[in-house]
Amino acid sequence: MRTIAACFGLLLMLAAPAAAEDPDLIFKKTTVWKLLSPDHKLGTYAIDDPDVEGVTCYFTVPEKGGWTGWLGLAEELSNASLACRQVGPIKFKRKLEQGDEAFSQRRSLIFKKMQIVRGCDAKRNVLVYMTYTDKIIEGSPENSTSAVPISPWGETAAPVKCSDWITG
Repeated sequence: MRTIAACFGLLLMLAAPAAAEDPDLIFKKTTVWKLLSPDHKLGTYAIDDPDVEGVTCYFTVPEKGGWTGWLGLAEELSNASLACRQVGPIKFKRKLEQGDEAFSQRRSLIFKKMQIVRGCDAKRNVLVYMTYTDKIIEGSPENSTSAVPISPWGETAAPVKCSDWITG
């Protein structure tokens, strides 16, 4: 009985949301119409970088319809597109490492996760974001990259240097 309870508890932990903040839905477009069940769609979302104030990333991901999609049992595709932009003055909230996770979202009931990670191109003072999907057993080569040049924002002072805040 304890084994069953432990397995059930582990399953609940794995199925819990991976991100503390849900992304903002911008809009959805149907890609495959279904007669008696929900349609397949592309969803476009926005998420503010939780550690770098002034950066928002927009991503589009496929969302399976049908009854398995509606029940949350379908394994979503690994495709994702990404565009990150400076939307205000850049302010780092803490020291970061190259490749730190900015956002993650489950793409299947248990094993698949989409991630947005960030790094610093110190030579050009540019924040670089990448999205990819991984699985416990095997990942996917599908990915997308976006770059955010750090520019002054209504200030006369020089912009912050990402290399002062992101190491590794």
